[in-house]
Amino acid sequence: MLNRLFGSLGWLGSILVFTAVGIWFVRPDLEQLRRVLAFAGLAGLLLYLAGQWRQVARSFERRQTRYGTLAGTGVVLVLAIIVALNYVLARQNTRWDLTAAQQYSLSDQTQRVLEGLESPIRILVFAREPEFPRYRDRLDEYAYLSSQVTVDYVDVDRQPMLARQYEVQSYGTIVFDYEGRVERVVSDAEQDLTNGLITVIEGKQQTVYFLEGHGEKEHTGADRDGYSTVSGALGLDNFEVESLVLAQQSAVPEDATVVVVAGPQTDLLPGEVAALRVYLDRGGKLLVLIDPPSDSAAPEPEGLLGLLREWGIEPGTDVVVDASGMGQLLGADASVPVVANYPFHPITDRFNLLTAYPLARSVLGATESPAGRVAQSFLETSAQSWAEADIDELATGQVELNEEAGDRPGPVTIGMAVSAPAPSVEPAVTGTDADGGEPDAEDDETDTEGDGTDATPPETRLVVIGDSDFATNGVVGIQGNRDMFLNTVNWLAQQENLISIRAREPEDRRLTLTADQQRRLYWLSLLLVPGFVLGTGVYTWWRRR
Repeated sequence: MLNRLFGSLGWLGSILVFTAVGIWFVRPDLEQLRRVLAFAGLAGLLLYLAGQWRQVARSFERRQTRYGTLAGTGVVLVLAIIVALNYVLARQNTRWDLTAAQQYSLSDQTQRVLEGLESPIRILVFAREPEFPRYRDRLDEYAYLSSQVTVDYVDVDRQPMLARQYEVQSYGTIVFDYEGRVERVVSDAEQDLTNGLITVIEGKQQTVYFLEGHGEKEHTGADRDGYSTVSGALGLDNFEVESLVLAQQSAVPEDATVVVVAGPQTDLLPGEVAALRVYLDRGGKLLVLIDPPSDSAAPEPEGLLGLLREWGIEPGTDVVVDASGMGQLLGADASVPVVANYPFHPITDRFNLLTAYPLARSVLGATESPAGRVAQSFLETSAQSWAEADIDELATGQVELNEEAGDRPGPVTIGMAVSAPAPSVEPAVTGTDADGGEPDAEDDETDTEGDGTDATPPETRLVVIGDSDFATNGVVGIQGNRDMFLNTVNWLAQQENLISIRAREPEDRRLTLTADQQRRLYWLSLLLVPGFVLGTGVYTWWRRR
């Protein structure tokens, strides 16, 4: 009777264990039921072995049983090693993105923003429950990179009150909630998500003004020479882009974060130069993209150049020629110098992309630099390049390095930056406001040390690049041109956390066939491949005959 009972326990235990394994594959969400069945099955098997211990002991006296036991022990050890590895890897989470376009890896910009989070941020995805996996692929990476990020998935139909609280108007809305500020994004693209993240962290938009009235590149221009592409990219970095006709105003607007002078064809008026001088003296940020003269007889913008010399930068009267052959990789000639190695500077920190500059001029440090205004190079061409002094000779297409004629061998600097304390800003004094009243909360925030001085005095920043074409719509798509322009503006705006390489769209890897190629594949699959197999079979049969 007992033998029959223990035999039934053995069969019952085996059935329960196999059932638990089946549930693991079919319904992995039923974890509690799976564990109960597995433990019950193992208990039944152990009771069976305890009741049949004599038969088990006698079976080990046979050689075949001993060999089987050794084989089974080896299998159990291998399974134990696999389980242990899975246990360790589950707690040491490491991911590899093996896609060609790295479409499941976050960009350098996104990583920097996440690493710089100082307070918790909550991301809420408002969608239908079946759509949640679409967003998890991307947003789980955000939570993986920063412990400050939590992601919640909200079914709009089941939690309408929460959707109303965050003013969600459509399915697929992603809400960023950070320190009481809320930003909404209706997209799952990384650049849009990161833009929403930047906006909610910064709390306000900054303004970039493009100077107009001297033949500069138009920031709204959609043609090949326009700047509409980089203007749109500035919007993704939380900048508002505006036009500035300084000749119609007495001063640079107060809300100007950065002023851009993009390739002026004529000189600035004395009043405009004076306004920019006052702007810089008060801690302004200026980006000057200045092209080489069209020929040796073309007048130089002396007013603008004089302002640059005051800050320790002097553009050269030459054109940079690159004989390294790197331009050919981009479909360009020697008149397009290519930069691959960058001197150390925050603008080019961790920057490893090629940049190209059609018809660029050199940029030098001024011979008599004012005290405290030391320009630093951040763009240098290759050693096979040089600065061609004879601009007219460039039109002949027959140029060569001639140091006796004034040519300067490379590497040639085409981009320089300078930063210095603003000379016209007086330290803030606590105790009374400028109007004689009590200082407000904003004033208190600047005096963190309590010694009556501003803890972070305004800083003037100036960048000069000897080319304005590299950021135009026709050229900005080359490798790192777009990121170089954006990094420069972000450094000027003192947003070093946004200096990075931004997200790229996944490349289209579809195979497109012509009608003739499709027809050939059709006949290949319909006749040639089956005919080859049939012919091989007939040949084999004939040989055997």
